[in-house]
Amino acid sequence: MIIEALIAFTFAAALLVFAVPNKYAGKVAFGLSLVPVIGSLYMWSLFESGGNALTGGDIAFETIIPWVEIAGIQVQWFVGVDGISLPLVVLTTFLTSLAIVSAWTPIKERQSQFYGLMLFMEANLLGVFMALDFFLWFIFWEAVLVPMYFLIGVWGGPRRKYAAIKFFVYTNVASLVMFIGFMALVFGLNVETFGLPEITQALANDQLGTWFGIAPDTLKLIAFLALFVGFAVKVPVVPVHTWLPDAHVEAPTPVSVMLAGVLLKMGTYALLRFNFTMLPEQASLLAVPIAIIAVVSVIYGAMLALAQTDLKRIVAYSSVSSMGYVILGLIAFTEFGVGGATFQMVAHGLISGLMFMSVGVIYNATHTRIVSDMSGLADRMPVAVGILIAGAFAYMGLPLMAGFAGEFFIFAGSFGSTFLPYAPIFTALAMFGIVIVAGYLLLAMQKTLFGEYRLETDYEVTAAPLHDVAPMAVLLLAIIALGVAPWVFLDMIFDAVAPILANGGGL
Repeated sequence: MIIEALIAFTFAAALLVFAVPNKYAGKVAFGLSLVPVIGSLYMWSLFESGGNALTGGDIAFETIIPWVEIAGIQVQWFVGVDGISLPLVVLTTFLTSLAIVSAWTPIKERQSQFYGLMLFMEANLLGVFMALDFFLWFIFWEAVLVPMYFLIGVWGGPRRKYAAIKFFVYTNVASLVMFIGFMALVFGLNVETFGLPEITQALANDQLGTWFGIAPDTLKLIAFLALFVGFAVKVPVVPVHTWLPDAHVEAPTPVSVMLAGVLLKMGTYALLRFNFTMLPEQASLLAVPIAIIAVVSVIYGAMLALAQTDLKRIVAYSSVSSMGYVILGLIAFTEFGVGGATFQMVAHGLISGLMFMSVGVIYNATHTRIVSDMSGLADRMPVAVGILIAGAFAYMGLPLMAGFAGEFFIFAGSFGSTFLPYAPIFTALAMFGIVIVAGYLLLAMQKTLFGEYRLETDYEVTAAPLHDVAPMAVLLLAIIALGVAPWVFLDMIFDAVAPILANGGGL
């Protein structure tokens, strides 16, 4: 029952923090957030790889309790983890604690409400990665939107209401499209449960029948497209990415950390679970269009980042580019492609979290994010700037850092793919994105961090406080550790990926 304890404690912690006086809320929230970190690490220490949860493999920490019946279909409290979901659970708990610490400086109003919403969001994120009943999973999936909407809309920048509404509308409409596509599969299968393993097995056994006169193969294709569109908005990929830069620019720093570090991974995680695990044949039919979307996201996202003058927009568009690599790895449908994509979800979560924290620390000191408004910050903030530079090199794929490992696995897997036509061409085009990434990051750092000190705002820049630098340093250490020893997650990931490839003929 460790999963239930983990989720229940996080919800209870959120309620407790809501009631704590503002001046204590940040410290109490951080202390309480360490319990899920310890819990997830404890799960990791006990975990033994047993295949994929959806394809008949062992489900770690599994609980199944009948809940309610809807239209003759049983809804269950069905939770558990495998080698794909557990790394994302650890990432969620780890990043939430650090994001809470990064909020101590910028969040000065309604602190108990802010930190309570952060913990409430964490609880629902844990549910997304551990739920194995579709109806239960969908409740957690939608519930994540609520705290994020308020965190942007209340504590965000001048255009916070616009950004929050745009975020909510985009993702909610996408969820509706996805929900319709999946329910079409459920009714076509005529199953008696919303359990994701049962639905996956039924699809693999060709139990899908005609639904409203739609032939099974056509129904699968329609469902695949609906699911892909719904999840692509959450990732996001081009051209449904436009909500992301607005949300990042207006969101406070710790919210941007969670948005880039974990919420975007909901989309790629769902694509892997639903599209590529349940419907591999349809993925094969659409392999080239999906690869085109991936490469365009890599190149176009990087080019947009190159054109920005706001540091937050630069990092925001770089996330669009990075998620393109994940999509390319998934559609390669090889062990290193899919495994590398899953590993990159964790790596990018750490690196993007560090980059947004770094931008937040600079903004706390300068009260501007515009590149042309500042220069020479390295002399005034040497430790924070040093960590920022290291994080930027991790983003560029410096060896022995997590970003290099993730991208190398993806490129190795996609280059030799037989599932994806013209795989070497798509891989080569995506690799060119690294050059553009290096260009915009080096240019931004050269303008803001080096040269003669200059600041266009009326603030005196001094060294960042310890509680701002400490979470950045912890993230950097985690990035290096994962780059030096990628097998700490990679072995369990490969074990869970292998059954997906076997079902789809990818081995």
